[in-house]
Amino acid sequence: MTRIGVYPGTFDPITLGHLSIIRRATKLVDRLIIGVTTNPSKSPLFTLEERLATVAREVERFSADIRVVAYNSLLMDFADREGASVIVRGLRALTDFEYEYQMAGMNQQLNDRVETVFLMADAALQPIASTLVKEIARFGGDISKFVSPGVRNEVIAKLTPRA
Repeated sequence: MTRIGVYPGTFDPITLGHLSIIRRATKLVDRLIIGVTTNPSKSPLFTLEERLATVAREVERFSADIRVVAYNSLLMDFADREGASVIVRGLRALTDFEYEYQMAGMNQQLNDRVETVFLMADAALQPIASTLVKEIARFGGDISKFVSPGVRNEVIAKLTPRA
């Protein structure tokens, strides 16, 4: 039986922290599906199509069975459609845990056949958040410690006004 995991997120943009969680999650499941979604409470810098392409490019480096899929539904419905038995979530700090713990409880009420697994971010990557990466870049700060060179170039290009 193939163990399938889902790692959901907006990935706007995908960071080194996300990539660390992806790398580690591939050790826990046979197939990892990265679910790229929209979040009505967020204003993304990149379109869904751009985020799908970027995530797909960034995970090519891993020698694992990884699929990148868009979804716009309840996470547990998406997990069911993909045949997943595990939801992977990354944790950076205590505030993440409180939110994720509540979400895991709600998700379990919706579908108790899917388990949520929390992976702690690597210590050096714990402060990284996509929102902060975008804010630093908007003010001309160096984001190369937080994202891959390709993502850095995409963020800068997106934020550079065209003449």
